[in-house]
Parts: sequence; C-alpha cells; structure tokens
Amino acid sequence: MTQIAFIGGGNMASSIIGGLIKQGDVKASRIQVSDPGAEQRNKLAASFGVGTHEDNLAAISNADVVILSVKPQVMKDVLEPLAATLKARQPLLISIAAGISMESLAKWSGCKAIVRCMPNTPALLGLGATGLFASAAVDIDQRNQADSLLRAVGMTVWVKTEAEIDAVTAVSGSGPAYYFLLMEAMIDAGKKLGLSAETATKLTLQTALGAAEMALKSDVDPAELRRRVTSPGGTTERAIATFEAAHMRDIVDAALKAARDRGAELSKLLGD
Repeated sequence: MTQIAFIGGGNMASSIIGGLIKQGDVKASRIQVSDPGAEQRNKLAASFGVGTHEDNLAAISNADVVILSVKPQVMKDVLEPLAATLKARQPLLISIAAGISMESLAKWSGCKAIVRCMPNTPALLGLGATGLFASAAVDIDQRNQADSLLRAVGMTVWVKTEAEIDAVTAVSGSGPAYYFLLMEAMIDAGKKLGLSAETATKLTLQTALGAAEMALKSDVDPAELRRRVTSPGGTTERAIATFEAAHMRDIVDAALKAARDRGAELSKLLGD
C-alpha cells in the first residue's frame, strides 16, 4: 500500500491529488500533504480527505513516494532539513519543479531514485502533457508509479536524457502561453475586422479547441491537416502565405530555443 506525500499543496499538487482520487487508484488515507498555508491545508482536507501538515517532515515520515511541488527557488531550503529522513527511507522522489537538476536534487535530499517531470497548466483540467525522465536508480515499478501519478492529470511521455526535460519545458511546459498569445492576437484582429469582442473571442476559442481535437483524433499529422483546409487561391492560402512571409516558423523556432536555453540557465543558477 504505497504511501504518497506531497511537499507543497498548490494548484498542481491539488490537480494530481484530485485526479488520483477520481480515478480510484489511490485512497485519500494514503496521501499526506504539507503546505505552509492553513487555508490551503483546510481546503485540501475538505476537498479530498487527505492528511495535511504544516511540517514537511511530518508529511514524509512514512512516505514511499515524495512529490516535490514547491517553487524551484525554495527547493534547496525545503530539502536540506529533510535529507536525513529521506536518505534513510530512500523513497521515490518526484520533482515537478522546473530547472532543478537530478544532481542538485540528489545532493540536497540524499535520495537515489529520482524522477524529474514537467507537467503544464492544462493539468489543472486533467488535460495536461507531462514529460518525465528517471535516474538510473529508478526501477520499473517506481517508473510505473511515477507514470500513473502523472497520468492522473493527462498524458505522459518519457524522454531518454535529462537535457530533454529543458526541451519538454520549451514545447509543452511553456507551450500553453504560446497558444494564449495566438488567441489574443486573433481576437484583436477579429475586432479590427469589425467583430464584437464577444464574437471574436467565442469564435477564436472554439476554433482552437476544434483544431486541437481534430489533430489529436486524426490519422494524419498537422501539416497534412493544414494542407487539406488550404484551398488553392482561397482565403486560407492567402493567410498562410502571410504567416510564411513573416517567417512564422523561424519565430517559433527561436522562441522555443530561447525557452530551452533559459531552462538550462536556471538549472545551473538554482543548483549553485
């Protein structure tokens, strides 16, 4: 009977807990959560029936899996006081914090079996995309545990190297913001074309949802879907040609590289 502890009970932790309980895979009695905020602890206890603690050590004392859902900037300060207990128990340590390397997590915690993962904000709706990477000490059962926990909030993909986690961050971790920016731009453009703000917003958001559903359920890739809706000489072709002339692909490529590079920079900065 795996005992799971969350250090940090914010939105992402709440989403994972809610997903696990909804699926019926984990009973609330097997989940302990620590959080410094009394209001958040009361909310978690009332919503899910999990055990809550102000003290991190109390939350992890019997844990087989410890999920780190605190801000990267405080990770070192959170882990170091727990290192003696973590080193003695050797739970599976799962970090959802961006920019904290395996090396730093191991050094601060004393744990050997570590999984780094990068979920994104749609996980709050159970529609997340999470990339995961496991240290060499993670066995097959622990890998399956980590996968099951993150699948509670969406789909999961395992990467082969830790460096790829920075690429995951660039593509899916930060990705929702890119789509939100495009939505903003389309809504603004729609208003300039004479649509009301309400109409432009409704059409833009529903179109984004429909396009994503089509891409997910299609047996062809997005490039082919784009070709199929781009009639020669038509309105879509003219719009796509405008995007291409503005070097949209180069802009996206540069943006994702910048996000990836910043992830690597943060890893070095926060690991010092």
